[in-house]
Amino acid sequence: MDNILEDFAERAVKYSQELGCEYCDVRSENLVSDRLVIENGEVEHSSAKIETGLGIRILFDGAWGFYSVSNPKQTNEIKLGVEKAHKASKHSANSNRYKIKLATGKTNKAKFSFPVKVEPTIEDLVKLGFDCDKIICMQKKIIKSQVDIGFKKIQKFFINNEGTKIKQNYTDVVAQLVATAYESGLTQTVNITEGGRGGIEKLIENNCLINSASFVSKKASQLINAKPAKEDKAIVVMNPDFVALLTHEILGHPSEADRVLGKEMAWAGGAWWSGKLGEQIASEELNVFDDPTIEGSLGWYKYDDEGNISSKTQLIENGKLVNHLQSRETAEIFHTKPSANMRATSYRFMPLIRMACTCIDKGNWQPHEMIREIKNGYLVSNMKIPSIDMKRYNWSISCQYAQKIENGEVKDLLRDVIVLGTAPEFFKSIDACGNDFTVRPITNCGKGDPMQSMEMGNGGPSIRAIATVKSVIKNE
Repeated sequence: MDNILEDFAERAVKYSQELGCEYCDVRSENLVSDRLVIENGEVEHSSAKIETGLGIRILFDGAWGFYSVSNPKQTNEIKLGVEKAHKASKHSANSNRYKIKLATGKTNKAKFSFPVKVEPTIEDLVKLGFDCDKIICMQKKIIKSQVDIGFKKIQKFFINNEGTKIKQNYTDVVAQLVATAYESGLTQTVNITEGGRGGIEKLIENNCLINSASFVSKKASQLINAKPAKEDKAIVVMNPDFVALLTHEILGHPSEADRVLGKEMAWAGGAWWSGKLGEQIASEELNVFDDPTIEGSLGWYKYDDEGNISSKTQLIENGKLVNHLQSRETAEIFHTKPSANMRATSYRFMPLIRMACTCIDKGNWQPHEMIREIKNGYLVSNMKIPSIDMKRYNWSISCQYAQKIENGEVKDLLRDVIVLGTAPEFFKSIDACGNDFTVRPITNCGKGDPMQSMEMGNGGPSIRAIATVKSVIKNE
């Protein structure tokens, strides 16, 4: 990172103290990214981006103020940014009844560069992208292939008036594959996302992306001949990819303390377990945690955007709700410690409480053992589209495909399937968790106003529970 950005950040903190601010932190960032989209053998879109700037956050008279400066060149721009953030906080302080207080934070000083085994280049991504596109198009029923592949490199510097100074440099590589099949008036689409924090090895180790290209193509073609499902409330086994989205939507988001307090209600909803800390909200088989220290995931970081050191947070223990994800502000309200979950999409935004890598913990079951005991049920596989109410209480999530289970055996392939339930009833019905724990990349989680799109990890093992399964079309 250009040393001038760090110098500007230090000057901003110093000037905020001259204005009498209670607290100030500044995040300077430098982003370089490259991305392309391939459709049916042709480059449909490509983009490259370089962004540099600072985000200045101050606390004055119990109210936040924020201002971002893009590509700063002179100290006067930084001084003006601090003044504007200060003015915003004063305006808010005049109208806010509640005075914000921060939980005590530790002073941290650190430098860390996340490991990259194989540096990504656009040339390597183009070759890999076309290889995947060719594989997807090999199936006869495929009418459309799409490969969205790219990388970004970010250098971050964080400083606050309490003495914390942190540098973090990381690279993310992500690819999204989509295969669409068509025959006799029926269209089926299967997609998958691969990648993580690191270099191009996140896509090529064990032929990861190549294998995924083959999978989406074959599965989309197979679904053309699959049956729709009748509506049925039954035992379901959900595979880790589907569980990742379920965890994200019904366990991760309600764990964010600002939602629990109702501060997100206007634009993103609340939490179905608000006020239930310490209560049994699920079966004893359910254990849930958030962990920014899981190496290689998109939610891996050493320090959050408040300068707190990352660590694992147990959210649900043997079915009991034991913690929320906390900022320094909400930790003061809950009389607890910050959980290092404050993150912003870029320097342009205020940080928000965000999941890092929220997961259901693994159990002792072999997946085939979970299936073997079921007389009538369903194997639900791979995430698709969620639909959830404001408190994440009533939910429905579509899967990419499902299979009927009869007398312990996996039978017919099913298409256009959604799974429905209510959060308390579903999580209390869990009676088995597999030993096949997997973390999946989530690339487009939205939160905030203005909206911030965030990348993270989510995961878990196969789980067994009771839910309603049905297809979104009429039975033929």
